[in-house]
Amino acid sequence: MNSLEAFQAGKVLLIDKPLNWTSFQVVNKLRWEIKQAFKLKKIKVGHAGTLDPLATGLLVICTGKMTKQIDSFQAQIKEYTGTIVLGSTTPSYDLETEINETFPTEHITEDLIRETTKQFIGDIEQYPPVFSALKKDGKRLYEFARAGEDVEIKPRNINIAEFEITNINGLEVDFRVICSKGTYIRSLAHDFGKALNSGGHLSALRRTKIGDFDVKEGVSIEDFISSLNNQIE
Repeated sequence: MNSLEAFQAGKVLLIDKPLNWTSFQVVNKLRWEIKQAFKLKKIKVGHAGTLDPLATGLLVICTGKMTKQIDSFQAQIKEYTGTIVLGSTTPSYDLETEINETFPTEHITEDLIRETTKQFIGDIEQYPPVFSALKKDGKRLYEFARAGEDVEIKPRNINIAEFEITNINGLEVDFRVICSKGTYIRSLAHDFGKALNSGGHLSALRRTKIGDFDVKEGVSIEDFISSLNNQIE
């Protein structure tokens, strides 16, 4: 029920984030729509885990008192599907930036691709992309990257429970990954290319699950706004 009391007591909204929206923009949009609908001056709204602008899929949005549960939602395992393009890299590890280097791919076979996934299963160390919102010395890493400044990045311990190749079409490799909090799929794509003695970057990414939440239960921003307004009228 989309009542004022429900939003203030706390709701968990499952949103299917569209391409080219930041997670922050989604939160701002929903907060504004809820405030307009109920003529509020303020209401707490937050998300449980950022998605890059070039990623789509499940964004868990919490309102009111449910914002206290954000940390516990963020800690849950996540599932992603996407596509890695082999043979080239980009500074951002995805399509946010242009290709900066190309590599040989003649040696790469389907068997090698599937065998190489085994190197990434379990507890591993991963370096976050320099084009990320992580902070160092009070600045976002992407601010250093866009200014062309070198910055030391420390690796993080993450866990990848499953790394499945779902389709191979030339240099485009479709995958499904189940991983822990803090995993960067862009870094996985980059590291996977290196492990193949080539290069790799992410060309598509979709988050399908966070814990027990599934994107199949998610709604578009437009559908949420429509249902919000319909229940108030």
